[in-house]
Amino acid sequence: MKASVVIPVFNERDSLPMVVADIPREEVGEVVVVDNGSTDGTDLVAQRLPVRLVRETRKGYGRACLAGIAALESSPPDVVVFLDGDYSDHPEEMPRLLEAIRAGADMVIGSRFLGRAEPGAILPQARFGNRLACFLIRVLYRHRYTDLGPFRAIRWDALRRLGMQDTDFGWTCEMQVKAVARGLRIGEVPVSYRRRVGVSKITGTVAGTIRAGWKILWTIARYR
Repeated sequence: MKASVVIPVFNERDSLPMVVADIPREEVGEVVVVDNGSTDGTDLVAQRLPVRLVRETRKGYGRACLAGIAALESSPPDVVVFLDGDYSDHPEEMPRLLEAIRAGADMVIGSRFLGRAEPGAILPQARFGNRLACFLIRVLYRHRYTDLGPFRAIRWDALRRLGMQDTDFGWTCEMQVKAVARGLRIGEVPVSYRRRVGVSKITGTVAGTIRAGWKILWTIARYR
């Protein structure tokens, strides 16, 4: 099974080398790092790593993920793994997600709430928002998720069926509600989570938290 990794980054100069170093390369054919307009030299750091660097200057987490997908179009993998570049995820746990794909799942979410999160790694506002979003998905879509975490794996053909569109904070939620609506075989596996390197661009600020929360709730309602 051929797997590729997409890592969207914005000002992750210090953490990106650690993320890339911990990826189990025996499981992965290609690592695509999408620089989303960093100003701290993240792109220069990426050039020295064993990755393929893609630049997406238009800001937005979803835009960066879409750019990573587009970069894989010419030689698509069997599976795409998404993880963040802030070293909060544990890349070495990637085999857990891929094993679930091999067992028959179309999409697998790495759940921080089924696994072990370092104290303080998930801020209170993020914890509350995640639980609210999962509750609403359960009510409206009749599917129980425990997390909207960024660490996830999905089969290439299933990803193409979803027709992903969101360009910012609604990306992960869009993928999960569309997966239910399209009848994908969905799994969750426990993953570990630690405090990120640097400050979160979303839950680290009040404005970011409000924007992300509104967009996630709007996305849940939009695809119902």
